[in-house]
Amino acid sequence: MREFLSKKLSNQWIGFSLICIIFSLTIWISNKIVKQLKVVEKSKIENYAKSLELISQNEFIDPKTQDFLFKLIEDNQTIPVILIDEQNNISFTKNIDPTIENDTKKLKKFVDKLKNENMHIEIDLPDGKNHVYYSNSNLLNQLRYYPVILILLCGLFILFSYLYFKSIRDTEKSYLWAGMAKETAHQIGTPLSSLMGWVELLKLEEIDQTPILEIEKDVNRLKHIAERFSKIGSEAELDNHNLVDITKTTLTYLRQRISKGIELNFETQLEEITTKMNPLLYSWVIENLIKNAADAMQNKGVLDVSINTIGRNIEICVSDTGPGIPQKLQKKIFEPGFTTKKRGWGLGLSLAKRIIENYHNGKIFVFESSKEKGTIFKIILKR
Repeated sequence: MREFLSKKLSNQWIGFSLICIIFSLTIWISNKIVKQLKVVEKSKIENYAKSLELISQNEFIDPKTQDFLFKLIEDNQTIPVILIDEQNNISFTKNIDPTIENDTKKLKKFVDKLKNENMHIEIDLPDGKNHVYYSNSNLLNQLRYYPVILILLCGLFILFSYLYFKSIRDTEKSYLWAGMAKETAHQIGTPLSSLMGWVELLKLEEIDQTPILEIEKDVNRLKHIAERFSKIGSEAELDNHNLVDITKTTLTYLRQRISKGIELNFETQLEEITTKMNPLLYSWVIENLIKNAADAMQNKGVLDVSINTIGRNIEICVSDTGPGIPQKLQKKIFEPGFTTKKRGWGLGLSLAKRIIENYHNGKIFVFESSKEKGTIFKIILKR
């Protein structure tokens, strides 16, 4: 089991590392493209500014050169440009967002921002020194946020894929465990019927009936177990029952079948607490928690079961004086197939969780666990 968990964890780390590498490459490539485009845009603005300078200073430029310079100026249809004269007045603007261009305060704030970012080119015009201020084009701004958007989309895709495949896996596991449970119930049924027949024959004999009555109790218990397994995967029938009576009956049966070194105590706030439940399945959960606690304490210690009502909720606590459950395992213990025992299928607590949460709409969890105090399991049901 440890080797399986170690291999599973190793595969998860490999997958996580690959995702990190892909994301890192995406960001690196995107940043490289953005830097290259920024250099290209700066070069365009330098040509734009030089063209303005040449046209304004040279009256005797031949028509072809003049057409070429005008074409360089007109070709800029994407990069925002603002020309500011020597008196710090705005001479003209191009490709500026209308909401900024038509608002004096916003335009001044925009220019100040460009000044701070040092995005300007100085040129000599007939009226003196002028500055061409420019900003990134919309395309370049969009590309700057492209890696973030891509990572978010990839993250959403990975999350959706994980949840989708997890639901498929959980469904497959549910069908597998349900199938195994029903097959177990079917296999138990044949020898169980035979045992019931033998018990009835023994009751007719003139011998001490005490051991026979105890055997009958165990046979009936096996019958209940078979019924429980047969119900896994089917919709449970819930009726109003006194939770206290069912818990007492379960504990009375278990007292005679767990180690004498375990002190099993029961405490209840009320003698009658009614709730909608399936007695067979609920009894199974309590039995499973008691047996797990007994194993954890190595058949020596104190085991307390208590029932309290808090508002509309019923709180069942099962506490032991065992060695506790490590923090990192407290959520894993409810996973199908997980077990810390050398022998075992790891089905008990996963089925208990299914019975409480899926069938009874309740909750079951590790409330507290430590080496010093042992472990407390809590079950929350509705009254």
